[in-house]
Amino acid sequence: MIRSLAVVGTGLIGTSVALAAARRGLAVHLLDADPSAVRTAALLGAGTARPPDEPVDLAVLAVPPGKVADVLAEQQARGLAHSYTDVASVKAGPEREVLARAPRPTHFVGGHPLAGRERSGPLAARPDLFQDRVWVLTPSRLTSKRAFDRALDLIALCGGVPTVMQSGAHDETVALTSHAPHLMASLVAARLGGRSPVTALLVGQGFRDATRIARGESRLWTDIIETNAAEVARVLAAVHIDLTELLAAVRDLSARAPRDRARSRRDLTALLERGTAALAALPAPARGRPAADTAHVDVTIAERPGELARLLDTAAAHGASPDTVAAPRTPHGPDGPLVIRFEVTPAEAHTLSRKLAAAGWDVVPDETTADETEPAYAAAAT
Repeated sequence: MIRSLAVVGTGLIGTSVALAAARRGLAVHLLDADPSAVRTAALLGAGTARPPDEPVDLAVLAVPPGKVADVLAEQQARGLAHSYTDVASVKAGPEREVLARAPRPTHFVGGHPLAGRERSGPLAARPDLFQDRVWVLTPSRLTSKRAFDRALDLIALCGGVPTVMQSGAHDETVALTSHAPHLMASLVAARLGGRSPVTALLVGQGFRDATRIARGESRLWTDIIETNAAEVARVLAAVHIDLTELLAAVRDLSARAPRDRARSRRDLTALLERGTAALAALPAPARGRPAADTAHVDVTIAERPGELARLLDTAAAHGASPDTVAAPRTPHGPDGPLVIRFEVTPAEAHTLSRKLAAAGWDVVPDETTADETEPAYAAAAT
């Protein structure tokens, strides 16, 4: 059983791993090139924002797939941990690099928890993110039993469901189930660009569901697609064939020849039924929060362990869920206090500011927030 953990990279996945481990009593050390991110994770109660004095049992590399081999080599050279795993969504390329360059490839096993959110960063993290979710391990021909067993211990601590695959089979599968769908969602979402403002009024839940994942961090997804480019290209080529046939059918439906329309209607119906049948066993997509004009409430917090978690609990009691929290800010420089921003409706901002201030939090004055004497409808109009 692992007793100590290091997490390199305190974004959504890394911080969620750290939170889950910390709640199970592990000593967790947080490392990140972004001081604001690692401080935020520590304030959430995810661990200590410093490297360990001696090697930990396991280090989790929560970095983009193209960085896994570099970070592993760096951390193995400094002796960060006895064993290592990663959480990147591409496995074959990083595995080849690890086998070629890592000082001790036997101490590493590839991993990929199939869990995530459209939001990124430590403030989007949840300790239950991996509960009952598949967590793939892709041991190489050199992976030691000890490294593999420690990764299994981590999955158990996080509540995941371990699944073992070869790295190539993993990448072929996620190209179809994750990577190509992300690109398709981005293509559809991009069609909104340059449209009339009235278009936004007609964006319904179907569009939001189909494009939700397009909100992912663009540079991270560029790295993911590049690292798995060959497999993603195969999926897109197959989609291209289907799309060409679909385009021909829809164009025929606009023609006046009844025979052409009848045939194309059958083709279109067959395609729709294929999609319906394939999705029949999957759960319905989660409904997101409806779009609204937003205002913000900024709160300066003291850098004490658990302080951020306490703020989020207080805000939640007044209707501000964790999903309303934007990235932390350091307006007074990297060593200055952290400012946490809640993005809510203008009417909610007025109430939340007043409630947090009354609870003793240091709410940053905002000239755009309605005065306490203003009624809610006046705040909503600002």
